[in-house]
Amino acid sequence: MAKSDNLLKLPSRVDYLKRVENLISNLSSHYKINTEAKDKISLAVLEAVSNAIFHGNKLDYKKTVTIRFQVNKNCISCVIKDEGDGFDILCVPDPTLPENIEKINGRGLFLMKHLADSVEYSAEGRHVKMIFNI
Repeated sequence: MAKSDNLLKLPSRVDYLKRVENLISNLSSHYKINTEAKDKISLAVLEAVSNAIFHGNKLDYKKTVTIRFQVNKNCISCVIKDEGDGFDILCVPDPTLPENIEKINGRGLFLMKHLADSVEYSAEGRHVKMIFNI
């Protein structure tokens, strides 16, 4: 499988999440990625893009979210970039602590960390790179 690069730029609107989902589905079909891996990738990437739209760009449709997938024979990497102010990952509350366990929100970063094989933040939290072994 040769290395492939797929780029998607979207305005910060939730109705564009379906395009991300469709891209993941198309990549999974094209590269014959098994259902379990596809589901992990889909959930983690959709969470990251939602975070970029809601928390990063604050639903400002004039700001874009950029999603870049790179596929090779061993893994898929995905970089999601927003145009927001960023955040400090160390300041995000742990959703597994007793005081947070019943909160409705706050589990997205935790999910991403556990679904991807690697998660790295850069640009003061405006960029997240996830790697999925396939």
